[in-house]
Amino acid sequence: MHYYFQNRETFFLCATNKRYAVTAHNRGDFLIDEKYLFEVGGKKKGFSQIKDIEDSYLALDYIETGIGNRIPLWLFGFLY
Repeated sequence: MHYYFQNRETFFLCATNKRYAVTAHNRGDFLIDEKYLFEVGGKKKGFSQIKDIEDSYLALDYIETGIGNRIPLWLFGFLY
């Protein structure tokens, strides 16, 4: 079995914290610049944890393209 990342959340944090203020959040994984909430997960992750929160997004592993508020996790590597 191949592992691209040992930990998705660690990858997301490393990719975003150089340019943005990143904090933990009680409903999602990370709050960026006190506005954008991200939940990090695999391709089957749903919005149940963050469904009622404005400016909330899923950063998903194992997807090539995004749609709506579902963003491929690999794209955050370009921020680094």
